[in-house]
Amino acid sequence: MNRNEKTALIRENVPSLLYWYRANARVLPWRSDPTPYHVWISEIMLQQTRVEAVKPYYLAFIGELPDIPSLAAVDDGRLMKKWEGLGYYSRARNLKKAAVAVTQTMGGSLPADYERLLSLPGIGEYTAGAISSIAFGLPKPAVDGNVLRVLTRLLADEREVTDPAVKKDLTALLEEVYLAFPGDSSALTQSLMELGATVCLPNGVPKCEDCPWADACEARKAGRAEEFPFKAPKKPRRIEERTVLLLRHGGKYAVRKRPERGLLAGLYEFPSLDGHLNEEEVRRAAGAAFGEIASVTPLPDAIHIFTHVEWKMRGYLIDCGTASAELIWATPEEIKNEYAVASAFRTYKNTVLQGE
Repeated sequence: MNRNEKTALIRENVPSLLYWYRANARVLPWRSDPTPYHVWISEIMLQQTRVEAVKPYYLAFIGELPDIPSLAAVDDGRLMKKWEGLGYYSRARNLKKAAVAVTQTMGGSLPADYERLLSLPGIGEYTAGAISSIAFGLPKPAVDGNVLRVLTRLLADEREVTDPAVKKDLTALLEEVYLAFPGDSSALTQSLMELGATVCLPNGVPKCEDCPWADACEARKAGRAEEFPFKAPKKPRRIEERTVLLLRHGGKYAVRKRPERGLLAGLYEFPSLDGHLNEEEVRRAAGAAFGEIASVTPLPDAIHIFTHVEWKMRGYLIDCGTASAELIWATPEEIKNEYAVASAFRTYKNTVLQGE
């Protein structure tokens, strides 16, 4: 299938997609009032996070930070607390950086300009396309994994989908299609997202019986829908073993802030040591680092998976005879409400909160 044929196939099937979307679109809080700010916040939250998980975070975030000036002015610690549980905290930091830039150089409003949106921290091609098309109605597609999956199945495109050149080419095809449907850019972007999220599913059997493109889909006609998109095997994650210490003294627990650069930058954590240590090793190491140790109690193991690293954690509750001045000592209530503890430590944070 040549380029013109691919463009024609997509264009011919846009009306059925738009009709399907208008009849089947999910009710989502950011769709009720798709201002540029609302689209921006929701799309950043939705990166690496499921829709159902995002809903309460989005509503709470917009409730406290309803506009760009409030986001630009928010305290960093409060911002991290509002983001706690969503992960990938650099997204939140970039939101504030972009809000400050918009306030200082763009009159306090996101611009109806794709290239200027791209210039802002944390806004890549996908997010710029989403804001441009959904909020401003510009003919700019937003191409992510969902959209790539839909297109590669429709076209039976056997190219390696993680190749940037493939994404660039399919984005250009969509741009041509968008120009043929002036006034429908917002619905077209959202319909492609919706189709990929609810019907043309990954990692399983797509719901072809519910798909408005079923009769046109080249992969389905060939009986190969589940073979697409083509992806190279992922590299295995690096495994790191850590021993997490819940240090307790006088009803308070020790936390510390991680460095401003690197993994989980700027978030709070419970102190930890490299490797998996046994009780005696923990007693010696913790005593040397944090002072007198009264007791050591094993806690459940935990695992946290990052994009390229997997932490395998062993935990201990340690009652300390003294409170090391090198650490922050906080009550369970303070840890719950004031300190943005990285979600990697959720198992051990829950242990603290259950002891309130």
